[in-house]
Amino acid sequence: MDMISAEQKKEAIDNLCFEGTFKEDIPWGNGHINDTYLLIYENEKKETKRYILQRMNKSIFTNPVELMENVIGVTSYLRKIIIENGGNPDRETLNVIPSKDGKPYFVDSTGEYWRAYIYIEDATSFEQVEKPEDFYESAVAFGNFQRLLADYPAETLHETIKGFHDTKARFEVFKKAVAEDVCGRAASVKEEIDFVLEREDVANFFGDMLARGELILRVTHNDTKLNNIMMDNATRKGICVIDLDTVMPGLAMNDFGDSIRFGASTGAEDEPDLDKIWCDMNLFELYTKGFIEGCGGKLTAKEIELLPMGAKVMTFECGMRFLTDYLQGDTYFKIHRPGQNLDRCRTQFKLVADMEAKWETMAEIVKKYNV
Repeated sequence: MDMISAEQKKEAIDNLCFEGTFKEDIPWGNGHINDTYLLIYENEKKETKRYILQRMNKSIFTNPVELMENVIGVTSYLRKIIIENGGNPDRETLNVIPSKDGKPYFVDSTGEYWRAYIYIEDATSFEQVEKPEDFYESAVAFGNFQRLLADYPAETLHETIKGFHDTKARFEVFKKAVAEDVCGRAASVKEEIDFVLEREDVANFFGDMLARGELILRVTHNDTKLNNIMMDNATRKGICVIDLDTVMPGLAMNDFGDSIRFGASTGAEDEPDLDKIWCDMNLFELYTKGFIEGCGGKLTAKEIELLPMGAKVMTFECGMRFLTDYLQGDTYFKIHRPGQNLDRCRTQFKLVADMEAKWETMAEIVKKYNV
């Protein structure tokens, strides 16, 4: 995306319905995709009100209007359920700030799409697991997200990124990227390429089951990293699932798996030292316990049995995507240094190999909570 000018940002701020007097904006978060700012406002009583402002990435989310229809549909539904359950809808789901023409987004004079949310106060999102209890609480929160949306008609949601977790299709894209080798990088990453090619069965696993009608399509988040949960500062419990850009029909096992590949890893996603990377079985068990508890009986026994495969498939897929992007010239994921996508792919493949070595342990852990 192009750099954001001060005029663009001001135009967006002026055309969204914020309360109070604007004081400042601060670049916010570590997301790979959208440009995010924290806006600070002040009312007549000198009380601070904060908001999140984002420019949506049209090159990734090619239909921002449909994306925001998904967000409004899901958050409105969640708000209703949360109120019925006696919860606090202002903190337990995202609340979209409308534009001055009543839409859930604003289109600036250059054609860029902007949206804003009320900032969730007294809560924090963590980039990595700081305490095992935090990972458990995030599992309960993502499981609860599944539970609350179990009766939402998944088929009414738009597919905001076509084939987002179609690992089978992504495998074909990967092979094409290897064959074309537009940046001349393939020869230097032969070991990583071979790692992917040897696991075509992993890429096909869920797609083949779906084709046979053996799996249930659910409303899924599809980006269930720890940092997409807001944790209450006082209780350290997960209170709100954020970043709903990829909410669409999907598989519960994939939501579980994406959390494991990110949160049960012993190192950062782009850690260059692979000796520091493995899948922590204590964290895997904590998350499994919390996720199944949070789902509240909404998953089938088969879905629970397949949770380890969800972890393996999502980790494999993510590594394959990082490697694909590296081969294509780092055009999708933001990088902050040369080779960052290659480091990202290597950590994922190290995790896949480690899961394969611990497969029986993972299966036993899941069996323990599949009651």
